[in-house]
Amino acid sequence: MIFGLISAVFMGMTLGVFGAGGSILTVPILVFLMGVSASEATAYSLFIVGITALFGAYSYYKKDLIRFKMGFIFAIPAFIGVYSVRLLLMPALPEHIANFGDYSLSKDALVLIVFSVIMIMAAYAMIKPSKVDTAGEKKQLNLPLIAVEGLVVGSVTGFVGAGGGFLIIPALVVLAGLGMKEAVGTSLMIIAFKSILGFIGDIQSGMVIDWVLLFEVTGLSIIGALIGERLSRNLDGNKLKPIFGYFVLIMGIAMLLREVFEG
Repeated sequence: MIFGLISAVFMGMTLGVFGAGGSILTVPILVFLMGVSASEATAYSLFIVGITALFGAYSYYKKDLIRFKMGFIFAIPAFIGVYSVRLLLMPALPEHIANFGDYSLSKDALVLIVFSVIMIMAAYAMIKPSKVDTAGEKKQLNLPLIAVEGLVVGSVTGFVGAGGGFLIIPALVVLAGLGMKEAVGTSLMIIAFKSILGFIGDIQSGMVIDWVLLFEVTGLSIIGALIGERLSRNLDGNKLKPIFGYFVLIMGIAMLLREVFEG
């Protein structure tokens, strides 16, 4: 448990340094270091990620780096996706999903398998070289496509409990034409509100919450985020992000192999 709480600080530091990516560590920390079930961990992760992202979004708001109009075009469908999945889909999934020969696929195993695939995708997004900042370029906005991606990202967030910043930021840069800093700030705002809304769906579905554990981990992650924000002033996030990406990649592959071969 102590190592899990220390890891929560590290998760927050990661979010503070990179502006995204730290939330991908929350579910593994809760499941493997704190003994929380996978389905409960995705719910707790939504709250922890949402509150931590809210603190990060405020610092971007003070610098006028949040584009609320574009954020809401993306966020409203995302809100619908995450809330619907947490309120309707997750409680409806049976504890036993299917048998594949000698392999028995449980609800928790399915969540962790999907989550590990998301981790691998996130790792790829962090490892590959960043594209040139497109701020200031005129773009023909595809508002329906932005809205559809918002719905998809919200649904994925609801299922695995991750913030989805590695999906949101490219969408805001490529589809909405925001600069990278504006995309990060707007993404944090979207992550904060859709994650908290998804957690509300969990409460309404009747999930029992360990509030003491939740507040402990959230408080430590916020402290870590504040430390990370200070460290980011003297560190080159572009150089550190691929290193963290490889770390997430190894974790994602290890989780996937564990669930597939030990299920």
